[in-house]
Amino acid sequence: MAVAAFAAAAPAQAVDDSGAALNALVQARLAEERGEPSAALSALTLVSSVAPGLPGVRGRMLEQAIQAGDLNAARDAALRLWAGGERRFDAQLVLLVDAMRRSDWKAARDYAAGRNDKAGADTIGRLILPTVNAWIDVGARAKAPERHLFAVTGRTRPEPALALQVALVQIATQRASEAALLADSITLTDRTSQLIALRLAATLDKAGERDTAKRLRERIMLASGQREDPMLLLPDQPVSTPRAGTAQWLGLLADGLARTPGNQSKVPLLFARAAHWLNDQDWAVRATLVEALDRDGQRAEAMALLGSGRAALPPVLAMRRAELMADAGDLPGAAKLAEAAASENDARSLLVRLADIARRSDDRQAAARAYERLEGALGDGEDDQSLRGTLLIARAELLLQADDWDAAAPLIEKAVHLQPDDAAILNFAGYSALERRKDVKQSLARIEAAWAQEPQNASITDSLGWAYFLTGRTDDAVDLLEKAQRGEPDNAVIVEHLGDAYWQAGRKFQARYSWRAAALLAEADMATRLEAKLRDGLTPATTAP
Repeated sequence: MAVAAFAAAAPAQAVDDSGAALNALVQARLAEERGEPSAALSALTLVSSVAPGLPGVRGRMLEQAIQAGDLNAARDAALRLWAGGERRFDAQLVLLVDAMRRSDWKAARDYAAGRNDKAGADTIGRLILPTVNAWIDVGARAKAPERHLFAVTGRTRPEPALALQVALVQIATQRASEAALLADSITLTDRTSQLIALRLAATLDKAGERDTAKRLRERIMLASGQREDPMLLLPDQPVSTPRAGTAQWLGLLADGLARTPGNQSKVPLLFARAAHWLNDQDWAVRATLVEALDRDGQRAEAMALLGSGRAALPPVLAMRRAELMADAGDLPGAAKLAEAAASENDARSLLVRLADIARRSDDRQAAARAYERLEGALGDGEDDQSLRGTLLIARAELLLQADDWDAAAPLIEKAVHLQPDDAAILNFAGYSALERRKDVKQSLARIEAAWAQEPQNASITDSLGWAYFLTGRTDDAVDLLEKAQRGEPDNAVIVEHLGDAYWQAGRKFQARYSWRAAALLAEADMATRLEAKLRDGLTPATTAP
């Protein structure tokens, strides 16, 4: 639309200028589509200098500056939009952040009030402004800054997340004893309240209220249960300044919005950028911005954020960097970094992530070490026993990849003994043995038991269909393998199995069609086998494993 608008206005411009601006608009659009916000911002800056009145350009400049993390450019675009009457939320947030960075509390208060929605439809503003206004008042040394939070929650039963913010504000205004009393009364009902409580505990410790901090941490552990949230594994960091207080709140909102189904990446990234501009030393804020960048397609920028700074990365963020490295193709470097991260913190979730990276790197020994460490940390509870069964299967799979059936078989049997009704374990046990033509009767019975529990599972349906193929029940095999293929049409293993079953059933045209389809998806060994089948038909040597 902007290109068309400029073209219509071109006769009023100098020919050279209009050509340059039109070309810059095109370059900006291409850069936006490629996910290169810095290049898009540069092109839009040129457009703005040649055609400053072109509709929509300032808004696009603001959006691209936020994506690129260029606060100066974002502030300039926001100021122009604000002065021109376009009081957009993203402009408001950028200007608020800039004012708070300069400790200009009057300007911050003016920007906060600059687009109040009297109809009450500005949901995002309502999420932000009570907390932001409270922290602005802390900076301005106003009386009772927590009144903004009480105004939206009430003093009797405030929302836990906002009540925790009240306690943080009280500590920042030298009322740690009041904060301690309030902290003891707050019920941690959800993940957000647990994350804020962690920050409050660190802040109470710093303020000398160590007993209250200890009780609060015990309640956090009780509320979070066995869940090892990566954010809960970050180092304790107190919150005691207006910038730090606003940053932790904006970061939490960014994290929550990113987890909302169907939410686009732009709003969480806006919040995460604003939080990081306010406090780039906050590990939780940095973690949130990393996820927002990765979700926005800026993986290199996310990795750079975890590679900057003099302080060593906390283990959970080092593990995240390793995952990003693996996604970018540096599997050896990722495996080395992941093992170092897990050596500093033996949290279960980190060991699971280490094993995943090691497997992706084909480092079976590192993966086995991670699984053994994880298994050694398990207790006798029901959940731990379930996880133990899964780990046994994971270790067995590593051994099978090395073609060591004799070592894998006892682990598989132990997993089945621990979890005799687990469909995934039964399917793995049955199919692994069936592939090697071991105890076909028992293998078939296990796969049938798994399929009876999860008949809609395409992988289990494929296993049962293939078991029937190997035991001579060709018609039953075709029916099941067709169902499995409908469930996962891009699974090369299932498609090859179906082709073999078609051939065995005398449906040779359909068999070749399936093999050709599988060849489009196949990796090296399968591709060679499929090529032979397409040339010679199905033989015992070319039957799928």
